[in-house]
Amino acid sequence: MKTFKLPNEKTVRIVYIVLLSIAALLIVLILIGTIAGLVRQDNAEPLIKFSGAPAKSKKISQSEDDIRVFSGLGRLRIPLSNSSVLLLSIAFPYSASDVTFTEELAAKISEFRTIAASYFSALPEESIIQLDEDAAKLEILRRFNANLRLGQIKTLYFSDMLVIDAGL
Repeated sequence: MKTFKLPNEKTVRIVYIVLLSIAALLIVLILIGTIAGLVRQDNAEPLIKFSGAPAKSKKISQSEDDIRVFSGLGRLRIPLSNSSVLLLSIAFPYSASDVTFTEELAAKISEFRTIAASYFSALPEESIIQLDEDAAKLEILRRFNANLRLGQIKTLYFSDMLVIDAGL
């Protein structure tokens, strides 16, 4: 049979005191760091700089006139009433500094795709042959803006507008 030797009571007490001291030291360090973080100014320099790290971090700021083009709708393949297919890409400018409006646009991509598809697929056959692009842009723009709550789209761009005739 194996016999186990129990540690000396003095050794157990020393280990207990050491572990308790380490825990107390960690608690004190966390409290000091928290108080120092609350007292420091927002624009203060870092207390510790690691080699290779830049001294100051540069914040990327978006100016008020940071205009970008939203092309998140992708290429639409819209079946038309005369069995043809319309390939269309819709894009529009928006202000990247308006974060809430940008998020709303991203959330409404599927609704915008449905709006555009329903508009073009409901056109009569004779309207498709002689499509008034400006009138189509205005109507889709009106429908898009009716669906938005946090901002408005001012201009629409159609690119890659191509009708593939099914009769060929």
